[in-house]
Amino acid sequence: MKIDIVTIFPDMCLGPLNESIMKRAQEAGKVSIAAHDLRDWTTDRHRQVDDEPYGGGPGMVMKPEPFFAAVRDLKRDSPRAKVVLMTPQGQRFEQPVARGLSNEEHLIILCGHYEGVDHRVVEALVDLELSIGDYVLTNGAIAAVVVVDAVVRLIPGVLGDARSPEEESFADPEVTGHGPLLEGPQFTRPADFEGRQVPPILLSGNHAKIAEWRHEQAVDRTRTNRPDLLGSDK
Repeated sequence: MKIDIVTIFPDMCLGPLNESIMKRAQEAGKVSIAAHDLRDWTTDRHRQVDDEPYGGGPGMVMKPEPFFAAVRDLKRDSPRAKVVLMTPQGQRFEQPVARGLSNEEHLIILCGHYEGVDHRVVEALVDLELSIGDYVLTNGAIAAVVVVDAVVRLIPGVLGDARSPEEESFADPEVTGHGPLLEGPQFTRPADFEGRQVPPILLSGNHAKIAEWRHEQAVDRTRTNRPDLLGSDK
């Protein structure tokens, strides 16, 4: 997979995306990630990417010209690349969306800032508007990092053989056979820490019973922390 992030803060993306699993995924050739400065596609000497909004109002709006130039350049060798805009007005980014995006060959992620982008960018260039939650961030670069991390770890082979995404919170119901659940509690050595014991079932070696216990714990945690996932308010 190839991922291009277009932002006025490329360094904000490259730091976290060159660490840990994201770094190893790139080194293994599973994904290529690049962060581009939108100002590189400006044509004026001030490298201006924003202007006052038509109709008045506070703040500045990001201009269409640099985005159009950037997307055209980045799609030159892959015209079917999927273009995503990070915006508070987008649909909520959730695990099924991440799984769908992990099947794409090329993602171009556009990052908003200020009061947003000229809507002609959305109309002509964008395939999918995404928001990572019901709150407002300083800029879309932060949100883009979240999306890239969630998507890349779903690419086959990125997590290795030791960990399956299907075992995690919000796993795909079509894969797990049940609705999305939060992952249950995990324990490691020592078995006794300051009088707090690891549940005996986990030490039993009975894998069928352990799996049953873990499912029960996942349901309980989901009911407590995210009852909406179970279709219940209680």
